[in-house]
Amino acid sequence: MLQKLEDVERRYAELEGQLIDPEVLGDQKNYGRLAKERADLDPIVRAYREWKRLRDDIDGHKDLLEADDAEIRELAKEELPALKERSSELEAELKILLLPKDPNDERNTVLEIRAGTGGEEASLFAADLFRMYSRYAEEKGWKVEVLSSSDTGLGGYKEIIALIEGNGVYSQLKYEGGVHRVQRVPVTETSGRIHTSAVTVAVLPEAEEVDVDIDEGNELRIDVYRSSGPGGQSVNTTDSAVRITHIPTGLVVSCQDEKSQHKNKAKALKILRSRLLERAQAEAHAEQAENRRTMVGSGDRSERVRTYNFPQGRLTDHRINLTVYNLEKIIDGDLGGVIDALNTHFQAEQLKASEGDDS
Repeated sequence: MLQKLEDVERRYAELEGQLIDPEVLGDQKNYGRLAKERADLDPIVRAYREWKRLRDDIDGHKDLLEADDAEIRELAKEELPALKERSSELEAELKILLLPKDPNDERNTVLEIRAGTGGEEASLFAADLFRMYSRYAEEKGWKVEVLSSSDTGLGGYKEIIALIEGNGVYSQLKYEGGVHRVQRVPVTETSGRIHTSAVTVAVLPEAEEVDVDIDEGNELRIDVYRSSGPGGQSVNTTDSAVRITHIPTGLVVSCQDEKSQHKNKAKALKILRSRLLERAQAEAHAEQAENRRTMVGSGDRSERVRTYNFPQGRLTDHRINLTVYNLEKIIDGDLGGVIDALNTHFQAEQLKASEGDDS
């Protein structure tokens, strides 16, 4: 670890020198790239330099334990435990800071929510989850834009796809993917029986045009048709809805929310690019080859990452054995505690794996 930290500090010093070079200052693109690299290394270097200062302080205090003055010896003895504790905290922090960064962490996110098993109740819960993520996004200062939706006319969604834009969105939401199970008494249930329904959530990093090369002329089939609302009701008298088929992969995306065919096409392409990027990244990493299929599953009740039990006011995340009893607040968007627990767990798993590789 020490060698890695020294290499990082050396690179940081190189970057600081390059960023005041007139030649670099005159090339804004290169300057921006180098400035970002320095900013990424900054927390590691700050923590490493503090840790080195602490090690010097600890060594100095150990020397003072041998001092002739009894008062100085006692003072050094009293201060040493706190210095050692802070040093240990920084070591743990540095191990995490040195973990390989997920290249998608700073990207915006395409969030896909679909009703699974459970009929109308699943659709209503899909709407509840969308509101939950929207309120969490609002609290974080993120922007939410609906790209595509298919509502039931009763307040639920068969499917809703949204783009969430902001700082580090993907890093916060990437573990939300999977089957979310709900247990509650549906509003349509007259006998008061608890029903179990399921909703699938997929979290995809937003793809830029440079990430995915699409030959629109040869690889896409674009069909336009008249938008329709729940039950086949016509909501638009023009052929503004767009269905895009990516011929090489067979992926199909439809958008009809906008009255403009051009806007629907742009939104459909955004979704398609993100799905293609996710597919390409999964194929590039063998261990993630079934990432999206595993994440979404079939929507069956048994394939779950999380259970929301309303009669008990309980949320359970089955991947990390987390159970909390503030379900009402969580559904209202207070999701930070759950997301932090997931990030901490998977960070620890990554750390364990990296220590295993080093041994």
